[in-house]
Amino acid sequence: MRFDLITIFPEFFAGPLDHGILRRAREGSLVEVHVQDLREFTKDRHRTVDDRPFGGGEGMVLKPEPLFESVESLLGYGVGDAQQPKVPEAKTGVILMSAAGKLFDQETARRYSQLERMIFICGRYEGVDERVAEHLATEEISIGDFVLSGGELPAVLIVDAVTRLLPGALGNEASSQNESFSSNWPAAAANPPIRGGLRSLAGTQDKVAPRRTNVPGDFNPSKYELGGGRHLLLDFPHYTRPAEYRGWCVPEILIGGNHKEVANWRRAAALEKTYRNRPDLLTRE
Repeated sequence: MRFDLITIFPEFFAGPLDHGILRRAREGSLVEVHVQDLREFTKDRHRTVDDRPFGGGEGMVLKPEPLFESVESLLGYGVGDAQQPKVPEAKTGVILMSAAGKLFDQETARRYSQLERMIFICGRYEGVDERVAEHLATEEISIGDFVLSGGELPAVLIVDAVTRLLPGALGNEASSQNESFSSNWPAAAANPPIRGGLRSLAGTQDKVAPRRTNVPGDFNPSKYELGGGRHLLLDFPHYTRPAEYRGWCVPEILIGGNHKEVANWRRAAALEKTYRNRPDLLTRE
């Protein structure tokens, strides 16, 4: 198994990878771990990896260009564009670490342990350009309902959880079969049927390719509310410059300057993303 960690703080991983099961697995050639400095894929003298988000708001957002190019350099091939997208090979996972992702659990760790390679994109600041989540990452993953300063620590946790499931990583192979979350896993929520294409949340057709989604084509954010006694909602999608990248365009409503429309779009988009990644947080009116 090979792990690639894309980060703006490569020195972060100097310690966590050098102890315990991870160290032994590396020394025994069960796993390879490579750290990639994202700033190596910038093209300006300041090595800029972030920019202000369209539509305004606090903080900065990681730009799409260095992230796409960094992953492509590791894969050894391009992932295409809006006209001709190309997905990674079946045994390769490109994982975006994000507080707005699907919740990581032991079942996911076991599924990842069947892969041959995992590339982790460690987000920072207010997150990453949404085109990275939709068209580069194969999955967007969170380790819990809380916010950290970046994706480096969550990535290490997942590398550790996956490594210990690899044959030979533990002294006793039964250890990973008789521990927490090893049996009676909760059944995954059934995916709702897809009925047509994903409609624009702004009411007009946005110039973006259909995303990987299990949101029904007639999904109506106004029909859902926060439920289960949990007042949580995932973050809305972020976009930054360039406004068009590989044929994928930023939703026009974010560029129009109408703050009320932007606010409405963001809430609808946040509800849609919550429905897609964490439907357990929503209840139907």
